[in-house]
Amino acid sequence: MPAIPAWPPESGVRLFVTTRLGEDAEVRIEGAQAHYLINVMRLREGGRLKLFDDATGEWLAEAVAVGKRDVLLRALGHLRAREDAPDLWLAAAPIRRARYDWVAEKACELGVARFVPVLTRRAVVDKVNAERLRAHMIEAAEQCGRTALPTIDAPVALDRWLASLDDRPLYFADEEGGAPFAQAIRPGPAAILIGPEGGFDPEERAAIRAHPSAVAISLGPRILRADTAAVAAVALWMALAI
Repeated sequence: MPAIPAWPPESGVRLFVTTRLGEDAEVRIEGAQAHYLINVMRLREGGRLKLFDDATGEWLAEAVAVGKRDVLLRALGHLRAREDAPDLWLAAAPIRRARYDWVAEKACELGVARFVPVLTRRAVVDKVNAERLRAHMIEAAEQCGRTALPTIDAPVALDRWLASLDDRPLYFADEEGGAPFAQAIRPGPAAILIGPEGGFDPEERAAIRAHPSAVAISLGPRILRADTAAVAAVALWMALAI
């Protein structure tokens, strides 16, 4: 007697799609994603994989047609709803491209809800490629099991961002020192602010400290690189605040 297959069947392929998913919804995959499925993963008709759309959650899907350059998938069943991401914003000054891409990728893996490129005076980079950042976040979400993608804001000057900030706690990593982050963290919505490789200048630091929600924090006895500080701060908040 044949064994009853487990539900849902295990699948090593997990893919983000922009089409809103639902029962029996069909999604045509083209371009780089199709190349990956056809030539790398060797997907064939009847093959199964997982899809998520940043709206309805994660679905089991089946390949109903595999061509040379495209794949037609059909959603078979709902596996889980879209996750409720913790209300944490990471505001990070742009740094060199590869390192900023890495920050965006890890922010997605760790569960950040909003990613804000904040422009500061000492930053050596003043332009941000949001499409590239989103691509890195999508790849991270596909691999780590997230069903919600972080929102990516348009780059904004530090003073304008501070003026628009709500009353959520604003934890900023200040190389001049602050409260140990593990002691300063409070439950609830929050924002983490990380400066550029050269740090905040005196006027910026004074403006941040003057904000009614600002809390200067320390991430330890060493001066960390901007990308290290961003990931360390988010990891600490995720471990201690929720």
